[in-house]
Amino acid sequence: MSNLLRCECISVNFGGVSACNNISLEVPEGKVVGLIGPNGAGKTTLFNVLSLFQMQDDGELYYRDKPITRSKPHHMVSHGMARTFQNINLFGEQSTLDNILIGAHRHIGNPLANILSLPGARSNERALRRRALEIAEMLRLYDELDKLVKHLPYGLQKRVELARALAAQPEIILLDEPVAGCNDEETAQLEDIVRQFNREMGVTIMLVEHDMSMVMKVCDYIYVIDFGTNLAEGTPEEIQKNPDVIAAYLGEAVE
Repeated sequence: MSNLLRCECISVNFGGVSACNNISLEVPEGKVVGLIGPNGAGKTTLFNVLSLFQMQDDGELYYRDKPITRSKPHHMVSHGMARTFQNINLFGEQSTLDNILIGAHRHIGNPLANILSLPGARSNERALRRRALEIAEMLRLYDELDKLVKHLPYGLQKRVELARALAAQPEIILLDEPVAGCNDEETAQLEDIVRQFNREMGVTIMLVEHDMSMVMKVCDYIYVIDFGTNLAEGTPEEIQKNPDVIAAYLGEAVE
């Protein structure tokens, strides 16, 4: 199985503080891969490197085995990646449907053809709209399409952000704490949704999440980092039994 996203020996320093120190990981195509670790472990910094929002000081980043180390954030979508953020970043004065369609901006085609409303442009617009409606139905947002996003509950706003990322038609989505701030019901729904679009749409997923229950349910493979370095990796079952992981999370020595 080929790796869609891979990093080797990533190091990032902020002044005299080492946020990431020689971290390596792989995200196989079609899988759900989790990245976990205690607070301050370096997860957010590494996640930002993987999504091209943070330049590393050392190490290499690859997409389908092609180096993308020097790529910029606006290259992310063209590489086939999309991401969500810890803090929801939506257009509150726009409708749910409009926010989803914004994610499809790279597929709108020739701007002049759209301005002139040529037949090809109109056909493409209809296709993008159909896909947006399909995504909305999958994410259980169909009844919210005409509502302003700012009026939606927090859990639904999380889904809108995910729907917008899916509208870009990425090969991989990087989810930054997708259930942070959600209640138990919203978390369970998002777990089902993540599994569904991974299976049915074939989208590869990498996620950072503090909710260990969700991580263990949806991930095929998990990387654990601590103090900015690789601590452990394995299946959910292996990670739950790993003494180093237990010690890092509980702060206890494990014999």
